[in-house]
Amino acid sequence: MSRSPFVLCARQELLLAIRSRWTQIFAAVFAGLALAVSVAGYAISGGHGVQDFARTSASLVQLVLLLVPLSSLLIGVLSLAPERGAAELLFSQPVSRTSILLGQATGLWAALTAAQAIGFGAAGTVVFSHRGSDGLGGFALLFAGSSLLTAVFLGIAALLSAGAIGRRRTRALALALVVWFVAVVLLDVAALGVASVLRSGTASRVLIVSVLVNPVGALRTGALLALQGTTAFGSASLAFLRFTKGTTGAFLLLSGSLVLWTVIPFALAARRLSRTDV
Repeated sequence: MSRSPFVLCARQELLLAIRSRWTQIFAAVFAGLALAVSVAGYAISGGHGVQDFARTSASLVQLVLLLVPLSSLLIGVLSLAPERGAAELLFSQPVSRTSILLGQATGLWAALTAAQAIGFGAAGTVVFSHRGSDGLGGFALLFAGSSLLTAVFLGIAALLSAGAIGRRRTRALALALVVWFVAVVLLDVAALGVASVLRSGTASRVLIVSVLVNPVGALRTGALLALQGTTAFGSASLAFLRFTKGTTGAFLLLSGSLVLWTVIPFALAARRLSRTDV
């Protein structure tokens, strides 16, 4: 039975990613840190033993926001920017380059999501065995958000990698690190710094925009809103919630932002790749 080029590329990339030492290292590190968070986070707050699902989920948010974008960008660039000989062989086939790109990205997404599932599953098993199932829904939502964030940054990695063949792959890796630093660290700090010197209304608009234009900020806001309501919100998230006039509007805008961040980079990457002379 014949399979589509998309399915074949996805299957091949999934197998390669599973065998990759980088994916295996990410899975091991993420699982170890997730297990540590499930135990250590409660001790930091003055308790002892294993946290429940609600506390574990809240503690895992920052781990997800730091590691998932970094691993998706670096592994994505390494996998989607092949060496010259491999690229010439791959793109000389009578198959749409868009199908190849989307197939490879889908395989990578499945492998990285599986790696995260190991960490979430290990931590969840320990928490469930000690504290029961209270808060499990929020824990599952965080995993879904982590999976979506993986797709977002794989799209950005695809855009950086399109046409980055041979030596240009090193430049794409450097750009990936810059993107990670800007998204995870710089944008939030810059928005708060700008907002601190502006009038209240203008400052609120700056903070709202900073939440919507940054996928890391969008996921952070959505995760904290789902897990803890507004009790753990910072100034940017509170300004955003006032703007949306409630949680429903907030979730819709945040979801729309993350979907656009997933679709647009892949569309731009496919267009760029189709115009690249390999």
